[in-house]
Amino acid sequence: MDINLLYWKNEGKTFLSRLRLWFNILDPSSLLCSDVSIQEIVHYGLIMEFILISSKVLIYLFLQSSVHAGTGAILPAVFRPQGTVVASFLPHSGVKPALFWQFLLQSYSAGFNHANRNASSDKGIKTSLKQGLLIVGSVAYATCAGAIPQIVIQRLSMSSPAVQMFFRSVLPIPLSASLAYFNVVIVRSEESENGIQVFDSNGNSVGISQAAGAKAVRETALSRAALLGTTAAVPNLLIFLLQKARFLQRSPLLVAPIRHISTAIVLGLMIPVSFSLYPQLGTIKKEKLEKELETAAVSGELFYHRGL
Repeated sequence: MDINLLYWKNEGKTFLSRLRLWFNILDPSSLLCSDVSIQEIVHYGLIMEFILISSKVLIYLFLQSSVHAGTGAILPAVFRPQGTVVASFLPHSGVKPALFWQFLLQSYSAGFNHANRNASSDKGIKTSLKQGLLIVGSVAYATCAGAIPQIVIQRLSMSSPAVQMFFRSVLPIPLSASLAYFNVVIVRSEESENGIQVFDSNGNSVGISQAAGAKAVRETALSRAALLGTTAAVPNLLIFLLQKARFLQRSPLLVAPIRHISTAIVLGLMIPVSFSLYPQLGTIKKEKLEKELETAAVSGELFYHRGL
């Protein structure tokens, strides 16, 4: 089992412990480190494995943010966990801007999901080609679906304030959550189809499990839906409450800055929260495993890398 996963096994047993770790991991300064420096740190970490686990030094936090826990490969800087803070919900004044910003958001989400997937059952070029087509299709579909509120308002000339409020403030909440869930499920579908590597309590690999793969994808999809759904909901609710305040009625131009600032704050807070909802080193009970793997689950469960 990878040393990063061993660290999560020991230190990420509860939501609060995982949340504390993610607040430390999501340090933007590590994005400035070169790949050569990361390789040196990885090499040092492998040599000093026992010492690092015992003393819990901060080098683990750096590895968690820059290196894929399942493969040990260096993550592209833009798709490391810190990079998600650049994603934001921007207001749209027309269909074309809505499609453009949705395309950027969905493309980034697909790239992040693919870079941080569990690749333990990757079967080579054929699988990669299939996944590439699925990713392109999911981005195209989610881009169009994400722009539906603006398309409806513009193309159908909706003038009713109540209808416009529904499409601008209410519909984007479940839509954002649903598309985030959809993006993870499609981009990481190979994990459900091919299965992922599972480990016993000693960290030894015991085989590939489709059940574990489906559970890992489902948990990650739910965490991502919580991230984007909450980020869409809280600023809209805040603006709705503040619109009754006198200072906002006298200065309506403050609505846009308040929306942007609150969105950035909520997103920044929800990223570590959503990452902490489920353990990085997940467990699956013996009864839910494939028949050939049940005998390997001596303690009644096996472990798997959930991905991010």
